[in-house]
Amino acid sequence: MPSTDLWSGVKNILRSRISADDFEVWFAPLGARSVADRLTLVAPSRVYADYIRDHYLPVLQDCAAQAAGHAVAVTLDIAGDTLQAPPPTHRGAPLNPRYTFAAFVPGPSNQFARAAAQSVAENPGRAYNPLFLYGGSGLGKTHLLHAIGNEILARNPRSRVRYVPTENFVNELINSIRLQRMAAFREAYRSIHMLLLDDVHILAGKERTQEEFFHTFNALHEAGHQIVLTSDTSPAAIQGLEERLRTRFVWGLVADIQPPDLETKCAIIREKSHTEGVDLADDVVLFIARRVRENVRELEGYLNRVIVYCTLTGQPATLETVRNALTPLLPEERHATPADIIRFVAHHYGVKVADLKGRDNRRSVAFPRQVAIYLIREILSVSYPEIGKLFAKHHSTVMYSVETITEERRSNPSLDATLTTFIEHFR
Repeated sequence: MPSTDLWSGVKNILRSRISADDFEVWFAPLGARSVADRLTLVAPSRVYADYIRDHYLPVLQDCAAQAAGHAVAVTLDIAGDTLQAPPPTHRGAPLNPRYTFAAFVPGPSNQFARAAAQSVAENPGRAYNPLFLYGGSGLGKTHLLHAIGNEILARNPRSRVRYVPTENFVNELINSIRLQRMAAFREAYRSIHMLLLDDVHILAGKERTQEEFFHTFNALHEAGHQIVLTSDTSPAAIQGLEERLRTRFVWGLVADIQPPDLETKCAIIREKSHTEGVDLADDVVLFIARRVRENVRELEGYLNRVIVYCTLTGQPATLETVRNALTPLLPEERHATPADIIRFVAHHYGVKVADLKGRDNRRSVAFPRQVAIYLIREILSVSYPEIGKLFAKHHSTVMYSVETITEERRSNPSLDATLTTFIEHFR
């Protein structure tokens, strides 16, 4: 079987067994050639070859056997030098060159974390050590981690920077113990200038790994070498984490990343579409932004689908075209009711729904009532008389409430931000 056919078959099988992201990062760049019962994969660098051999070689051999219908030996080449002997291990994963500070769209939800990451990249080991970034999935933690590494290497290509997903760290430790190579493992991790460890919450409950990482952390920190960690929660919220590690995680700076507001989501879409050479109208940008509640990665996925859909169909990126492109991915649109809004406002302000609809005119109740009236009018366009029936108020009182909140919103930035969030929630 020609090498191209065999490799194509292997890739088809491999795609069903690993994530799309892992396939694109590790296997898309590989070339291939075959002789008899041997498939040789050509890696672009030793980092790739090391990582694939350590993590995927058995899987590749199994996929090759399925594709060929018989046993196939899989080997790795790099720059014409076949890796016959076990090469040095623990080189970490490659940095993504697309994840830079320039490509990171700042906003109120992430500007503190971005500024901290930039400071660490400019003054490694001195600004904040460690830097601990946390937040929900898809908000940009990994992007900032790679941006720090890329910036460091751009300033000093000789720096020894290692980016490692924590799951890889755990697996490398297990293999090192099994193969009795702990000395090499420790040397590899304690001799670098910067450690970028992604998803450190995975250490929770793994006593042996926490023990090893504790000593690695101490060695790097005492040497003045930079440590940057990411997690989906704050150090205090990681269950099953040893207290001595939790304490060290807050030695430097802890910075959170919150879900982006509507303006930031729109800015991200414009930035990404501009990078792809696509010009989107404001109503299209707003439509996409409003369909994603929190996850920036999901937002980018929607945008990529829109671009591919328009390219393949030859249609312009109108609002209707974009709606058609995203329909298979979008959850059913929620249709809020006045009752939904009243319950939401009551919960936010800590009052009872019955009080909002009652005669209590204390400020602690009257103001939330005015907010609820304003939101029902703003979001649902319900008539003043109909809103009056909901609250047992004359329509003139409803009009006064809407006017009052409208004026206060103009003069009170904090209230304006709160109401914007409320409106986004229901739209």
